[in-house]
Amino acid sequence: MSAIDLNSDLGEWDLDEASSDALVLGDAAMFDVITSANVAAGFHAGSPDSMAASATQAAARGVSLGVHPSYRDRDGFGRRNQDVASTILIQQMLEQVESLSDAAQAAGTRVRYLKPHGALYNRISVDDQQADAVARAAKEANLPILGLAGTAIQRAAEAHGVQFYREAFVDRAYLPDGTLAPRSLSGAVIVNRIAAGERALRMAVDGHVIALDGSLLRIELDSLCVHGDTEGAFLMASSVRELLVSAGLEIRAFA
Repeated sequence: MSAIDLNSDLGEWDLDEASSDALVLGDAAMFDVITSANVAAGFHAGSPDSMAASATQAAARGVSLGVHPSYRDRDGFGRRNQDVASTILIQQMLEQVESLSDAAQAAGTRVRYLKPHGALYNRISVDDQQADAVARAAKEANLPILGLAGTAIQRAAEAHGVQFYREAFVDRAYLPDGTLAPRSLSGAVIVNRIAAGERALRMAVDGHVIALDGSLLRIELDSLCVHGDTEGAFLMASSVRELLVSAGLEIRAFA
């Protein structure tokens, strides 16, 4: 591997929320480090203001703009599993794509890919029906998908002729089957930036990661994610980027 993308989930704020100032400043800093931004489109977080600001930041810094759709679940931040009919899920995906596309157009850029958020991301790794719905929505929107390699969403994307890019996480632990460990498990979220950097190098250079049970997992990837709401996200992303560059990797967007 000679190049790798560094992405982050951003735009998860609203001007009406008390914590917005810190989130806005955190987002602005992250745009200087990453190459792809997965921007909330209103269903789990975000607002027209955050989408406009994110699109503007992406355009100004040459960052690839991606839509980060979720279940309709602002109270649960999109982290609660839902049984949604395929037709409704497709409609929800397209509604979120349209919302961010409007902001992107106003900022002089465009949405370049789709990466589902939270519970939906995890569900489409194992649920063929919901994965199929997300792939169909991406095809209708003419967007590639960013997701976990070797899972239901990759199979669905390939079945519908949708370009699929493979993602790995430097700040989330893995189960032995290659899926993400639930946040409720001890050690599921990595907050130590040194440990995160070592994981990033291991995944990007060596092609593997150590699962929670100590087993070795092979990893195929086009992009590495540092969550924007992880404690110390900016320092973590900066450290990861520096280590990857030191290892001879070019940091560039996949789409």
